[in-house]
Amino acid sequence: MKRLLFSLIVLSWAITALGQTFVQVSKTNPHYFATSGGKTYLPIGLNLCWPRFIDNEAEGLAKMDFYFRRLSENGGNYARIWLSAPFWEIETQKAGQFDEQKRKRFDQLLSLAQRYGIRLKICLENFRKLTNAPAMFPGSVPFDRPIYASANGGPLADMNQYLTSEAGRQLYLKRAKKLAERYANHPAIFGWELWNEMNAVSGKGWEDWTKIMLGELQALFPNHLIMQSLGSYDRESQRAMYQQITALPNNDVAQVHRYLDTGASWKIGQAPMDTLASQATEELLRFRTGKPVLLAEVGAVEANHAGPWALYPRDTLGTLLHDILFAPFFTGAAGPGHCWHWDSYVEKNDLWWHFGRFTEAIRDFDPVREEAVPFTTSLPDGLRLYGLRGKKQTILWIRDGQSNWQTELVQGKQARTVTNVALPARQFPANRIDIYNPWNNRHVATKVSGKQIKLPNFTRSIIVKLYTD
Repeated sequence: MKRLLFSLIVLSWAITALGQTFVQVSKTNPHYFATSGGKTYLPIGLNLCWPRFIDNEAEGLAKMDFYFRRLSENGGNYARIWLSAPFWEIETQKAGQFDEQKRKRFDQLLSLAQRYGIRLKICLENFRKLTNAPAMFPGSVPFDRPIYASANGGPLADMNQYLTSEAGRQLYLKRAKKLAERYANHPAIFGWELWNEMNAVSGKGWEDWTKIMLGELQALFPNHLIMQSLGSYDRESQRAMYQQITALPNNDVAQVHRYLDTGASWKIGQAPMDTLASQATEELLRFRTGKPVLLAEVGAVEANHAGPWALYPRDTLGTLLHDILFAPFFTGAAGPGHCWHWDSYVEKNDLWWHFGRFTEAIRDFDPVREEAVPFTTSLPDGLRLYGLRGKKQTILWIRDGQSNWQTELVQGKQARTVTNVALPARQFPANRIDIYNPWNNRHVATKVSGKQIKLPNFTRSIIVKLYTD
C-alpha cells in the first residue's frame, strides 16, 4: 500500500512538473542544465529509442507507456528517442513526403512524456548509407535510407551527395521544418540531436554538414537544446575528433558514447564500468568547452559491437547500471549516464529501481547551488572515492574496486563486505553526516568519532553526505 501511494504521489508530481518550461544550459553554471524557470535539471533516465520488435501502433505506445511509467515511478525525468526508427519515422514512402498518421503517433508519445514528467531528446537521423545497409542485428534499426537513392526513384546518388549538395541538405531541413511546425515550442522536448554517431556514415563532409545544421536547427527550435553525437569513444585516436565536434559554438551539449567492449583497441574499454564511465566524462571535461557533459550512450557489448553483452542475464542485481548512473555524475557530468539496451538489460532484469536509488542518493544536493567541484582519490584496500565538493554540502560515492564485472559476472565471485572503513575528519569536515546505502535503500546518521568518520559495513558502494551548514 505504501509503495502504491508513493507511486501515485510521484505520478501526480510528474504530470505537472514540466509546465511550460524548457531545458537550457544553466546561466549560473554552464556545466549543468536548468529549466527556463531557473530550477536545476539533472536528466535522469536512459535510451528508450523505440519499442523493439513491435510494429503495431497500440502495442508500441503501450510499451512506451510502460517504460515511462516505470522510469517516472523511480524518479526518472528523461529519455532518448530515435525518430528515424521505423516505428516513429514520418518520411516513409517518398523523399520529402510525410505521413500524417506517424506525426499523430509522435504526438501521442509526447503526451505520454508529459503525463509522466519526462523530457525527450529526439535523435533525428541514424542512417549510414542510402542502400544496402540493413539492421546490424535482430531488433535493431536499418542503417539505410533507400527512398533517397536515385536507383529507387529518389533524388540522390549516394551519401556524399546527401552531405555536400544543396539538394541533400534541403532534404534534411525539409523534414526538420515539418517537425518544427508542430513541436518547436513543446515543453516535453529536452532537445534535438542531429544524428546518431555521425562519424560512422559512409560519406565525406559530415563535419562541415554538422557545423551548418547545428545553426539551422537552433533557428528552427530556439527553445530547445541542439547537439550532435559521435560513435563509441574506444580509441585514443578519436580524441581530436571528439574535441573538435564538442567544441563547435552551436553544439549545446558535449556528449560522449562509451561501451564496455572486449574488442576495443583502447584498454579503457575493458576496465570496470565505473572506471570507463568516469574516464569518458573526464576526457570531455578536459576539453574545457564550458558546456554540460553527458555520457549519453553507455552499456556493454559483445566484441566490436556484435550485439548486446552475453553476460547481461547474469547481472540481475544491475551492478553495471549502478556504475553507469553514479560514475559520470560524481565525476562532474551534468547528469547520470544514459544506458543503452533498455529492453535486453534494464527491462529484462527489472532494474528500474536503480534510478530511484540514484535519485534518493542525490536528493537535496543541487550541484549548481553548491557550486560543486568534482574530485577523485583512492582509499586503502582498493576503494575508489568520487566526490562533489560544494559550499555547504559535499557528497561522496565510495566504490569497492575489488568487486567489478570481471569478479562478479565472469568469475562468479560474490561481492565482499567492506569493513572498517574510516575517512579522516580533517579532510572531510562536517557538522552533520548522512550515509546512504543504495543497495538496501537505508540511511544512517553518523558522527565524527575522534579524528575519523567511521563508515558502516557495505557491499560494492556507499554514499556519504557531509553537511557544514
